[in-house]
Amino acid sequence: MNEYRDLRVALLGCGSVGAQVARLILEHADELAARIGARLTLAGIAVRNIDSKRDVELPAELFTTDAERLVQGADIVVELMGGIEPARTLILQALQGGADVVTANKALIAAHGPELSDAADQVGAQLSYEAAVAGAIPIIRPLRWSLAGDHVTRVMGIVNGSTNYILDRMDRFGDSAEDAMRVASELGFLEADPTLDVEGYDAAQKATILASIAFHTDVPVDAVYREGITSVTAEQIEAAKHAGYVIKLLAIAERITAADGTDGVSARVYPALISREHPLAAVHEGKNAVFVEAEAAGELMFYGAGAGGVETASAVLGDLVSAARRHVAGGPGIPGTQHADLPILPVGEVNTAYQVMLEVRDQPGVLAAIAGILAQHGVSAASVEQTAAQSTAGEPPRAALVIGTHTAREADLAATVEALRSADMVIEVTSVLRLEGNA
Repeated sequence: MNEYRDLRVALLGCGSVGAQVARLILEHADELAARIGARLTLAGIAVRNIDSKRDVELPAELFTTDAERLVQGADIVVELMGGIEPARTLILQALQGGADVVTANKALIAAHGPELSDAADQVGAQLSYEAAVAGAIPIIRPLRWSLAGDHVTRVMGIVNGSTNYILDRMDRFGDSAEDAMRVASELGFLEADPTLDVEGYDAAQKATILASIAFHTDVPVDAVYREGITSVTAEQIEAAKHAGYVIKLLAIAERITAADGTDGVSARVYPALISREHPLAAVHEGKNAVFVEAEAAGELMFYGAGAGGVETASAVLGDLVSAARRHVAGGPGIPGTQHADLPILPVGEVNTAYQVMLEVRDQPGVLAAIAGILAQHGVSAASVEQTAAQSTAGEPPRAALVIGTHTAREADLAATVEALRSADMVIEVTSVLRLEGNA
């Protein structure tokens, strides 16, 4: 069998991931050719500044600042520039020219995924973005292909290594939130703008992608309910530990049924309690993990490095090899998922459980009054723990309560908390956390 012609690969961006992708293409050219049936030729690397220092020493003649010209005539374009523009325009040009595209750009896919998928489908090209979620962990392909015949009910994961590193240090080493963030920043875990991580924006982009694929429905990033970890305190960490839980920033996408019977999709990101017996509780440091629940396959977990130059490059190379094999085999690229167009339901329709910590007046009838507030909103207590709270001299004695609820609608739970805040016997609601995952 004759070997297929060389395939021209245009690389856009040469940061930590791009440099590793270029190195792997050059160093493993013979091995990749044997796997593909065609040789990959790195046609060039588009960068903003040719003279910038790179993580890897690469041939100087490969670099160019003319990304648009490099894209023209490429068989496969690998976009690792990041950001929305000019990445979006260059990818559209590549797809409209018939080139396959591989990208790790989570922000772009979250914001413009349907547009780019439609552009690929129109010309029979292929758009791949395994590296856009959870770095080296294969999760996009399993959801798109391996589980395509199954009925996925829930996807829940730790998809931001920076926040997991911070919360893990607080849990295992007793760091304050400030100290844990400082260490994470020194080690390079946090983005240049740390709010992307700690306020949950990065995780929300990934939740959008996972929800859209798992449930065959376009889920806009602004439809993802989002809370970050900036409000998580050392006291909450210790209370969670005492109760047998750990706090993780979770991205959750699931099929739910609203109170009026409407079936739809929920996508959300927030810090939550999870049992220490749950597999996600054992995800430490900057690692990522995604837990999938499906009707036939049951429970599946995907674990590994969620970031890093060479680790993420592994996922990019996987997509690159797949796209190259398609050229050799012939035929159009695999089209985007047929859309189910399920409605995106608000977070108030979610069923979850709360752990509420509050300080109350230490006097008779308080527990009965609080039980009445819960009952009024259709919420029942699963556990109640009371301890003495420190009182200021001259003030009435106070007590600390930790109330764990049974599962209820988020809207009812939130209304319960608001009622507790305004109750006469409640001095302060000091913490509200959701409980997710079964042991």
